[in-house]
Amino acid sequence: MPGEESRIVLPAVPDSLADRPVRGWREPVSIDTYDIGEPDRYPAYLDQRVYQGSSGAVYPMPFVDRVEQQKAPREWDAVHLENAFVRLMVLPELGGRIHVGLDRTRGYDFFYRNDVIKPALVGLLGPWLSGGVELNWPQHHRPATFLPTESWIEEEPDGAVTVWCSDHDPFARMQGMHGVRLRPDSALVELRVRLVNRTDDVQTFLWWANVAAAVHDDYQAFFPTDVTVVADHAKRAVTTFPAASDRYYGVDYPARRTPERPDGDRLDRYRNIPVPTSYMCLGSQDDFFGGYDHAAGAGFVHWADHRVSPGKKMWTWGNAPFGWAWDRHLTDTGGPYVELMAGVFTDNQPDFAFLRPGETTAFSQYWYPIQDVGPVHQATREAAVRLDVEGTAVRVGVAATSPRPGARVVLRAG
Repeated sequence: MPGEESRIVLPAVPDSLADRPVRGWREPVSIDTYDIGEPDRYPAYLDQRVYQGSSGAVYPMPFVDRVEQQKAPREWDAVHLENAFVRLMVLPELGGRIHVGLDRTRGYDFFYRNDVIKPALVGLLGPWLSGGVELNWPQHHRPATFLPTESWIEEEPDGAVTVWCSDHDPFARMQGMHGVRLRPDSALVELRVRLVNRTDDVQTFLWWANVAAAVHDDYQAFFPTDVTVVADHAKRAVTTFPAASDRYYGVDYPARRTPERPDGDRLDRYRNIPVPTSYMCLGSQDDFFGGYDHAAGAGFVHWADHRVSPGKKMWTWGNAPFGWAWDRHLTDTGGPYVELMAGVFTDNQPDFAFLRPGETTAFSQYWYPIQDVGPVHQATREAAVRLDVEGTAVRVGVAATSPRPGARVVLRAG
C-alpha cells in the first residue's frame, strides 16, 4: 500500500530442488511498482536527439514519458538461482537484469537491492530503474532495459545451472543473449554473453554490465594497483587516482583535503564526490576491480580478462543534495548507490565495437562476494588477496570463491 515500507520477499526453494547443489526455478515475486504510463499513440522520431553519446532516435519503438506517482504491488516473472553461497534473482521482464545478489554466508546484498520498481525517465525509450545488474547493449541503458526478454533454465551435467535471457534489439534486429550461471560449491557468478549480428550489414555495439552497489560514508571502490589515472566520458578530462591532483568535474579535490578529512581528495570514496561524476580506468593490465563496505566487512570482486574486458568504471549521482534527490527519485528506502561498470572491447564510453554480418561474439564476466579482507590488491577467478605492511606488522587477507581444505597462505619477502 502507498506509504508502507516496501520489501521484496524471496520465495523458499521448492522441496523438489532442496537436495540439489544448485537450485534454479521460476516463481513470480510481488514487488511494489510505480507503473509506467501508456506511450503516445503517435511515433516519436527524435531524429536530432543525442543520447549517451549516441543516437537518441527511438522509432519504431514507442517512447514513454510518464510514470505513475503511486506504487502498487505487481507480480513480476522471476527466475531464482541459489547454491550454498549465493542467492540471485533475475527479472526476465525487465531486460533480464539480475535484481538481487545476496551473499548467503553474510546475509549481505553485494548488489544493490532496490525493493521497489521505481523507474525514472533516464532510458533510451524512457523508463529506467536503478539497482542490481543491468546489461547494456547495443548502446548504453539497453533499449530493452524495460522490455521483456525470453528466458529459460539450463541444467548442466556437472550440476551447474544457467538462467538464459535473450532479446532481439528492436532497432538493428541483432540478438543479445546472456546467461547467469552458478556452479556447485562456488560463490562465482558467471555471466555468459552471446551477441549475434543477424543482419547483412556491419553493426555497431557496446557492452557494459552496470552493477549497482549500495553506498554510505564507509563504502570504497577499488581498482588494480596499476591504475594511476582515470578519465571522463570520451576522455574529455583526466585526473590522477585514487587521489585527484586537480579539478575534476569542476571540483577542486586538492582543496577538499583537510586535517579533519585527510582523504577528501580520493575518488574511490563515494563520500568525497559532491557532483554527478564518472571515471574510467586507463591503461590497466589487470583483470579485476570491485567495491567494499567497511561497515559490513563485505563487498564484491568483478573479474574478466582485461584483453577482452578492459572497461572499469565508477559512476555516482554525488553525495550532495542534487544526488540525494535522484536517490529519492529512484527508490523509496534503498538509499544512495554507485555504479561499478564493466565494459568489453573498450576502456571508455561511448566507444563502440563492430559485428560483421552474421558474426557472433562470445565472452564471460564474473563476480563474487568477499568478506573481511578489505579492498583487495589482487584477484583471480579463484581468490582475492590483500597485503598490508606497517613497520614490522604484516596483515594478509584472503577471500576464496570455494572451499579449499588444507590450503596454506605463504608470504615471501625478497
